[in-house]
Amino acid sequence: MTGVAQFERFVFVVGAPRCGTTTLSQFLKGHPSIAFPLVKEPHYFAQNDLRQLSDDELKARVEREYLGHFFRPQPGQSIGADCSVTYLYRPELLEAVLRLWPESRFVIALRDPLTMLPSLHRRLVYIGDETIGSFPKAWAAVSDRAAGRKIPSRCADPRFLRYDEAARFGTYLERLFSVVGRERCLVVIFDDLAADPAGQYQRVMDFCGLEAVPRSDFGAHRAGSGVRLRWLQRLLKRPPKALRNQLAGQLYLHRTAKPDDLPKRTAFGTVLRVREKLLRWNRSALPPEPLEPKLKQELRKHLKSEIERVSTLLDRDLTHWLGADEQRNR
Repeated sequence: MTGVAQFERFVFVVGAPRCGTTTLSQFLKGHPSIAFPLVKEPHYFAQNDLRQLSDDELKARVEREYLGHFFRPQPGQSIGADCSVTYLYRPELLEAVLRLWPESRFVIALRDPLTMLPSLHRRLVYIGDETIGSFPKAWAAVSDRAAGRKIPSRCADPRFLRYDEAARFGTYLERLFSVVGRERCLVVIFDDLAADPAGQYQRVMDFCGLEAVPRSDFGAHRAGSGVRLRWLQRLLKRPPKALRNQLAGQLYLHRTAKPDDLPKRTAFGTVLRVREKLLRWNRSALPPEPLEPKLKQELRKHLKSEIERVSTLLDRDLTHWLGADEQRNR
């Protein structure tokens, strides 16, 4: 079994969603010193409060449930990576990480929230977690979802549907700094990543204490896609429990199932090939709908104090986000 002592430290890419975290994860994935998890976003430390465990209990549980389930390090890979965006929103739970690997580093991706939120909605529709087809209606449902209503039955993590919380960058960034220490954190702004990916790659490598590996692929990863039929996408991405072993993607199963419960699906090869063809057919390249002026104004009012707080924390004026053009949404 993979042990805690096999890793000198971890590098965590901790969100926010739709802010370039997939591109940042690709920076790490190809490095010879980095052990990358079997799924990009295990979300383990956001789903398990381990703070009250003794040191021995913590080590044993993390080796059994996290390292043993998600990691297969190769020789020379002494640094782990975990790119779970949910860690930004539950920073207190990362105290357990620092008990195990005190030299860990945290890379935080942020983006103009007026473009991030519609992009997040589009992604949640694509993966089957969101059943409300338009962002304005999904935004209007936030209060219901905060009260536990209008939650899709097979949503993998209802917290993602709280669009109001997803954009509270200032609040959560401040909490993260206070838990893990500002010196362990590097903030990457999406606009900087888009404008100079090679420069940001070098910046991330320097921060993580890693030697940069020559590379030429700095293109954007996981651009937003729409769907033709939401019901079909949901069936294939978030199937009912009775069909989960036959239809769910392998990465989704690996993230949600316990290690001993992972199904062996050699008998469903034809079904899975048909599933992939249906997913390709159902993908839509239609551009996102622009935000109406009234909704943009509502979002600006909601986000103003958060953006001002981020500006203060980073000593960088980001208030131009309040006048962002939705055409930059992807």
